[in-house]
Amino acid sequence: MDRKPKSKEEIFEELEQYQEKDMKYSDGRILGSMCTEAEPIAKEVFYKFINSNLGDPGLFPGTKAIEDKAIKMIGSLVSIDDPYGHIVTGGTEANLMAMRAARNYARRYKNITEPEMIVPKSAHFSFKKAADMFGMKLVEADMDGYLIDVNSLENKINKNTAVIVAIAGTTELGLIDNVEEIAEIAKKHDIYLHVDAAFGGFVIPFLKEEGYDFPKFDFSLDAVCSMTIDPHKMGLSVIPSGCILFRDKKYLDVMAVKAPYLTKKEQSTIVGTRSGASSAATLAVMESLGREGYRKLALDVMDKTMMLKEGLEDIGYDLVVEPQLNIVAFYHKDIDTDYLADLLEQRGWRVSTSFYPKAIRVIVMKHISRDNIRDLLVDLKAISYNI
Repeated sequence: MDRKPKSKEEIFEELEQYQEKDMKYSDGRILGSMCTEAEPIAKEVFYKFINSNLGDPGLFPGTKAIEDKAIKMIGSLVSIDDPYGHIVTGGTEANLMAMRAARNYARRYKNITEPEMIVPKSAHFSFKKAADMFGMKLVEADMDGYLIDVNSLENKINKNTAVIVAIAGTTELGLIDNVEEIAEIAKKHDIYLHVDAAFGGFVIPFLKEEGYDFPKFDFSLDAVCSMTIDPHKMGLSVIPSGCILFRDKKYLDVMAVKAPYLTKKEQSTIVGTRSGASSAATLAVMESLGREGYRKLALDVMDKTMMLKEGLEDIGYDLVVEPQLNIVAFYHKDIDTDYLADLLEQRGWRVSTSFYPKAIRVIVMKHISRDNIRDLLVDLKAISYNI
């Protein structure tokens, strides 16, 4: 640190030089991210609440009321009128909270001292973090194609099983597990069920309203105990904005620790100091868009998804699966996938590759326009011709 302070102009000039190295969502060249450009109102409101700390909610009762309203509003999308939960930093923190709640509940009420979580092999890497942090054994159920094999899942249940995880919008392919069948298994064995809908939570409900044939995935299934939903993905809120919902307050209670020097004397979240700005921004964007705005967004990204899917097939690329949500995974039988990703990066595109199976993965978010898709298809066609 320099001894003398810098002027505001010097600081901004320095920061802008760094920021120029970053890609911008607005350019439409970021193809592998589940995040996107936040709505303008979310950015404005975030700054307005930048100093609020929901880790000490008695000092910020208004901001706490905003969080409660946002939680209730998100709950209304996934079939629960009075959810418990918090706006957190993202899907990882939300999943961590769910696994900690399940572990503590199993420890306190079921006398499980060596807890295990059963997850599909398609599960997000946050569950590996949770297993490591909370001393849980991570058990991976086999896959039936690219979804969890429910028979494998049931066969892996034992006396130490504390929680089962299902996915509604897998990270790599955007697929939805058969949560209805999984819920039946969880209910039969009296096991906590968590649904990771970090990506799907803000799009599946609106597509279902439009007649898309998706399985039930939410709190309408009485075995579902908790759910992760990320407002900073398809919810169009700011980063960081994740959400964890619980069916019952008892799941928060089993995580509570004493916080004697705060205005609220118990705390259940992973972090202590916790921004209220994310809650305010999330509520603002939900009220600004309404159900109609989210419905239009869901239909628009799915229309662009089908445009990309059909264009890929026309120029000789193969799809891994028919897209369920706005993720397209594809490959070319004559081009190594990593090499294809490098060639696309040389042309200014930023893609990601899926692990199972190996493929190029494009998440068709709001910032990707139809012109971007046309340009991508032109480049992909040129690449295939030059091989």
